[in-house]
Amino acid sequence: MPAQSGAAFLLKISDGATPAVYQTIAGLRTTQLSINGDTVVVTHKQSGGWRDLLSGAGTRSVSVSAAGIFLGSIAESTVRGRALDGTLDDYELSFEDGAKLRGRFLVQRLDYAGDFNGERSYTLQLESSGPVVAA
Repeated sequence: MPAQSGAAFLLKISDGATPAVYQTIAGLRTTQLSINGDTVVVTHKQSGGWRDLLSGAGTRSVSVSAAGIFLGSIAESTVRGRALDGTLDDYELSFEDGAKLRGRFLVQRLDYAGDFNGERSYTLQLESSGPVVAA
């Protein structure tokens, strides 16, 4: 399997239409995805001293981190509005090989920074709400 380009790992936000059209949040320089799961331990005397876990149980979540430069795009404005409102929206993560993950996320954190005579940058943290599915 050949290596995939990090530049093709994109974070997109839904335009809210039906069917949804996803717009890339412009200016991304880095994107990171974490899939998290809690375990339910069901170890008992007959486990022979080994831990047993219950498949399909526990809490699963997806966290997305992104950083980039501020370009003033409509998608960035939408994300900022969702952060201020504390509302969920539909997002898509797309990968170079064509794979996509879609789900509802809450903007947990949005930070802006800027230096004199430099670009304005931001960092973004999203947390899933409900299932995140392959599209």
